[in-house]
Amino acid sequence: MSATEMKTIELPVEGMDCAECARHVAQALENVPGVCQVNVLLGAQKAILTVDPTRSPSPETLRRAVEAAGYRVPAVSASTSDTPAARRIGALLALVFGAVLTVVVLGEWLGLFEQLTEQVPLPVGVGLVVLLGYPVFRQVVQGLLRGRILAHTLMSIGALAALLVGAWPTAAVVVFFMRIGDYVERFTTEQARRALRGLSRLMPRTARVERGGELVEVAAEAVQPGEVVLVRPGERVPVDGEVLEGTATLDTSALTGESMPAEVGPGDVVWAASLVRQGYLRLKATRTGTATTFGRILHLVETAEANRSATERLADRFSVYYLPVVAVVALGTYLLRGDVMATVAVLVVACSCAFALATPVAVLAAIGAAARQGIVIKGGRYLETLAKADVVLFDKTGTLTLGRPQLTDLVPLDGRSADELLALAAAAEYASEHPLAEAIREAAHLRSLPLRPPEEAHPLPGVGIEARIDGHRVRLQRLSDLDRFPEAARLAAEGKTLILMEVDGRPAALLAAADTERPGLREALADLRRLGLRHLELLTGDHARTAEPLARRLGLRCRAGLLPDDKIRIVCEYQAQGHTVVMIGDGINDAPALLQADVGIAMGSGTDVALDTAAIVLLRDDWRQLPALFHLARRTRRTIAVNLGFTALYNLIGLALAALGYLPPVLAAAAQSLPDLGILGNSARLLRARLSVR
Repeated sequence: MSATEMKTIELPVEGMDCAECARHVAQALENVPGVCQVNVLLGAQKAILTVDPTRSPSPETLRRAVEAAGYRVPAVSASTSDTPAARRIGALLALVFGAVLTVVVLGEWLGLFEQLTEQVPLPVGVGLVVLLGYPVFRQVVQGLLRGRILAHTLMSIGALAALLVGAWPTAAVVVFFMRIGDYVERFTTEQARRALRGLSRLMPRTARVERGGELVEVAAEAVQPGEVVLVRPGERVPVDGEVLEGTATLDTSALTGESMPAEVGPGDVVWAASLVRQGYLRLKATRTGTATTFGRILHLVETAEANRSATERLADRFSVYYLPVVAVVALGTYLLRGDVMATVAVLVVACSCAFALATPVAVLAAIGAAARQGIVIKGGRYLETLAKADVVLFDKTGTLTLGRPQLTDLVPLDGRSADELLALAAAAEYASEHPLAEAIREAAHLRSLPLRPPEEAHPLPGVGIEARIDGHRVRLQRLSDLDRFPEAARLAAEGKTLILMEVDGRPAALLAAADTERPGLREALADLRRLGLRHLELLTGDHARTAEPLARRLGLRCRAGLLPDDKIRIVCEYQAQGHTVVMIGDGINDAPALLQADVGIAMGSGTDVALDTAAIVLLRDDWRQLPALFHLARRTRRTIAVNLGFTALYNLIGLALAALGYLPPVLAAAAQSLPDLGILGNSARLLRARLSVR
């Protein structure tokens, strides 16, 4: 059966707190008949299943499979909010944790646990332990029955060993900190999911639609393409659409991160989730629901977890082998020292969840922070690759430049003022649709010159245009003989297109137009060089006389006159030499090279091709975002390295202290929850980051 005939199911899953949880859910769903592929997204709390439609499992079958693994399928996708109440719960949790930890330390030091054991009958103590730890024990037993070792398996064995030697208070403290650890892990991953929830809340739930001559309110996803939607001040646009009527000041920061509002009116295209600050809009819907640009961006951010980095996969494999190693250390402790409580402490202090959390929490935080600022990153592996990139290749038109010509120079030749000559040129080009004509009219508009139609105008195909204005015969045409005017050779050497303007048959002005570089480009390239990226090269299909002057001004290497196949060949050459290649284009004509590069970055303002082909999309055409993106990738890599190093060192010290008898089981139970908090604190710096290279 072909991939196009497969069916996709999104299944919300509750109770996942780390990569190990996600792996168990995936294993449970992969065993369901009819399921061909499973991607479990920890950040989005869902599983995306590819199933055979001829054997498609029922929702009840999928629910039972998830529940058998120890997790839950809610009736609707859970959507908790990051409210002050949630933050107060986190603070209260930290307070309770600290208070209990203090009591445990004092109790162990003063010998109160031994006194408690003497006062309470053993059966009562065992009952308390079983009652407190039932949810954890149940999950561990279910895992063992399916041949899986969970993070809490060894701690549960440690608690059982403590019960067998009559130390039920120790077992109770171990179970208590297992439960606390669960809450800490849930709280940790919840902070990483906060950015994703913040994005999803920006999409309006309802829309006002004109149906049958009336204005009715319907669910946003129920709007059909072609229907007319009304959006009032203070509301978010519920669909992608074209403005039919009205003008408005539009805040598009939800998609692009751009803080400056945009003015829109009839004929303009607007995106879903944009906020109408002032005015009103009457729209014709073109895309609705998950098909909107915002819906697709949200889906890409949510599913970014599926593109996992090598570091994430390494952490998962480490978690699989780590627990058996700990079991061997515990066995060795018992055989060499004969100390049951030290053996229990070894089992208790080991916690692989910290290793499993170290990478995904940082990646989720970085992806969420970038998404809030108008950058879509499709997976952690692209962040990791970007952090080690050493070759950056650029497209020219629409990427380094604005993609349209602008008038850059006007050289008077007959004594008239520049404004008078420009007004004549704009009048001659009044009705022309040629890009150069548009550049001349735009230049006149920027100088506030009156734009009036000519008395008559005659296009000269392949040459230019001739018009009559106030009794004067005005002619504009490409200049081919550069030797006629001293300034012509210099302007042509700068890669500019030259236009000769004649009035009544005599040369009146020399006009030069060029596709100008984007604002902030030079500063961005300087920042990239400061980050250590030395191999920067321009690849373009334009003629060398146009591309090379731009490359010289920007300090880039240049290869011009290239076809799309040539760009792919150049990318492959660099990759064959061992380089990690980043290709930056506009997401339209550069799609093949974007796909071939190790990381393709599109500056496409949310175009379809940009979202489909590039690994990273800059929704705002702001070159300041590019060096900030490289900086974020490197910062994320450093954060992950610190997380993993801290967790490894912490667990190594804990295992050594426990094996030597210096760390009692009750303190080992308290200690195993602390790495999660350390990882949260370190990774949260990415979640709050503003993209900057400084």
